[in-house]
Amino acid sequence: MRIIVDVMGGDHAPFELVKGVHLARAMAPEHDYILVGDEMQIREVAAAEGIGLNDYTIVNASDVITMEDDPMSVVRQKSNSSMSVALHMLADKQGDAVVSTGNTGALFTGSNLIVRRLQGVRRPAIATLLPLNHPILLLDAGANLRVDAEYLEQFAVMGSAYMKKVHGMEAPRVGLLNNGTEPTKGGELQLAAYALLSSCPYINFVGNIEANRLREDICDVVVTDGFTGNILLKSLEGMGKMMLQTMKDIFYENARTKLSALLVREKLMNVKKQYDPSEYGGSPLLGIAAPVIKAHGSSRAKAFRSAVLQAIAYCETDVFEQISSDVSALHEWRKHGATPED
Repeated sequence: MRIIVDVMGGDHAPFELVKGVHLARAMAPEHDYILVGDEMQIREVAAAEGIGLNDYTIVNASDVITMEDDPMSVVRQKSNSSMSVALHMLADKQGDAVVSTGNTGALFTGSNLIVRRLQGVRRPAIATLLPLNHPILLLDAGANLRVDAEYLEQFAVMGSAYMKKVHGMEAPRVGLLNNGTEPTKGGELQLAAYALLSSCPYINFVGNIEANRLREDICDVVVTDGFTGNILLKSLEGMGKMMLQTMKDIFYENARTKLSALLVREKLMNVKKQYDPSEYGGSPLLGIAAPVIKAHGSSRAKAFRSAVLQAIAYCETDVFEQISSDVSALHEWRKHGATPED
């Protein structure tokens, strides 16, 4: 398997990203890793860390997509950027997956225009596992700020396929994020989406879900528009960090509390792991014709290692076939007259 890695995006490139790939290779040495970026900088980082590059392929890319760049720059002004080069390599089948910490809008746009969508997919979505004590997949986590009910129905189908194949769930429970659980709650979008999801035979729809109940293990996939989803995700991450810092302040206040911390150290580490974004790796762009993983822009080596390993795990499943089959079946079912009332 060949993993193409854009090592120039994000806040800590290329230093932390090159280290992250090296950590991933230590755990999965049977695969090939292609580092895309400024070759001189890559070699400088490797030399500083004592990383031998004989087992890596380096593809030089002189430009970088910044967080401030227009998303279309990946196919226009900065077609020689590390992100653009990586996506073109994936589209040309020179690799099996792309991992990047770069500009989310540019990666999403480039994936749509360069790698292309799976047939029948109207809009891909960023799928992110929420930092809770059980896996819940959120779609969309920030790519599609405006959606319609049919988008949300496809998100539900794609998310279900992903949880079946990657997490081994037989019938993932799908919830629609809303401001109440009753079918009559929400605005025009939520009401229309509820009707579609309720009648869809390709998902296990469990109804509207309020954000404060996600921790109760009442669904496995939650769908919403990208604007709302991104706010939900960042709110959970922020609350997790605040909670961990509060616990740290309490347990490190004095000698007695430090002793108490030692007694519950294992449980504290489990809590930290639960809310640590580095444990979750990255977010797949579901609906794209080949694996593209968006890692957090602030990823350091450990988090980026998880994202690279996630790309490998993604490639090892037949999730693409499942998504393609389910989306095609949904399209045909709706095409032949199936309505929310059927």
